[in-house]
Amino acid sequence: MPAGEIANRFAITRPAISRHLRVLRESGLVRDETVGRQRVYALDLAAFDELTAWLSSLAGPTWEQHLDALETEVYRTRRERRKEHEAHPDRKTGSDG
Repeated sequence: MPAGEIANRFAITRPAISRHLRVLRESGLVRDETVGRQRVYALDLAAFDELTAWLSSLAGPTWEQHLDALETEVYRTRRERRKEHEAHPDRKTGSDG
């Protein structure tokens, strides 16, 4: 899309649009090509794949990671209770009685 057409879609000045497009171009998120007297811009979708992966990494642990942590904690607790019972077979644990 030509820069002028992009500018028409926003309520900011054309010079501001031009600066934004330059930043996007320099960051690799858009490509530009000179066609006649116009500069035509296009999204570089490959750059968005990298950006999406980075943003996903900021989102925190996935449900799978949460469930893995829960499973680890369950096994650790069972192991500790089993060791406690083996060391003191006559003593009741918190959940036994």
